[in-house]
Amino acid sequence: MFDFEAISRAMSGQTVLCVGDLMLDEFVYGEVSRISPEAPAPVIAVRRSEINIGGAGNVARNIASLGGRCIFVGLIGEDAAGTVLTEALAKEAGIETVLVRDAARPTTRKVRFVSEQFSTHMLRSDWELAAPAAAAVEQQLIDAILPRLAHADIVLLSDYAKGVLTARVIRNVIDAARQAGKRVIVDPKSANLAIYRGATVLTPNRKEFAEATRSRADSQDSIAQAAPDAMYLADCEAMLVTQGERGMTLVTRDGGSIHVPALPVKVRDVSGAGDTVAAALALALAGGADWEGALRIASAPRRLRSARPAPRSSGQPSCGEGSCRMRRWRPRRRSSRPAAISMHTSRNGAGRICGSASPTAVSTSCIPVTSRC
Repeated sequence: MFDFEAISRAMSGQTVLCVGDLMLDEFVYGEVSRISPEAPAPVIAVRRSEINIGGAGNVARNIASLGGRCIFVGLIGEDAAGTVLTEALAKEAGIETVLVRDAARPTTRKVRFVSEQFSTHMLRSDWELAAPAAAAVEQQLIDAILPRLAHADIVLLSDYAKGVLTARVIRNVIDAARQAGKRVIVDPKSANLAIYRGATVLTPNRKEFAEATRSRADSQDSIAQAAPDAMYLADCEAMLVTQGERGMTLVTRDGGSIHVPALPVKVRDVSGAGDTVAAALALALAGGADWEGALRIASAPRRLRSARPAPRSSGQPSCGEGSCRMRRWRPRRRSSRPAAISMHTSRNGAGRICGSASPTAVSTSCIPVTSRC
């Protein structure tokens, strides 16, 4: 029988070793009322900006928000963005951070420009080097990760394909974890699932799963049919496919299939739900939950993330019990999907901008984090 209270209490205090691609997310908000005279481009009058920890760092923050402890290992450059991330992570309660510096690459940084009056994501600028880390940096990452396995209850690999989780790093971590008897959860990015061979469970979204299996993956049945070959290729025990508003489907190696439908809520933005699922799943499995219990636990905070955002909170939840923390938790949110922008130019060259915010656009009162790219 599924016991939400018992699993929630067991999750509290579990330690997750999280390894993945760290990013600095910046959001620039302003008003747009005219077209530049220099080019047919909107001009944004900047009013405010926000800086957030993104990428795999968002997973670490979700783990801590759910009452767990996170040992986070990531990669940054020798630059100002790396320093900002180092200082921001140092302030996060419940996260022990180990960052490897690589002078040959910039810290991954994404700046989004948002029109506040239209809730419209207008433009994103990226600073990144998505190439795999060099051999020497790979070794530094491996040397930072392996000694900390003994202090973790479970391992979570958050792959954004920005260079941290190379084939060599993945192989060393999974092999060492299996030898130590630790489960490994992978939120994959590569369509070649074989590089994650030996992980316990993979958590691709529907698009990633469809690309990896070359299937439609448009229904519970089609996912269940394609999953066995994917699990054989990855040599994993289970495959959890997140499907946005359609819910989540878990297929296990013994042929079992469990589907949890999405809660019918007014959705503003479902991006970021994958990070939330991975964090909750890791803590639930570490706390001793079975597959069905872990899946239902993972779906609970995901529904909170996809629901209409709550008013901005002044800080972290302070509940003592895990179940209370789960009820009150408000996850960090990712950026909104871009709404449509149309430009109408009159004969004399003057223009105006009108933006139609999409139904999935996040409100400007929420705290955005990052998009998965």
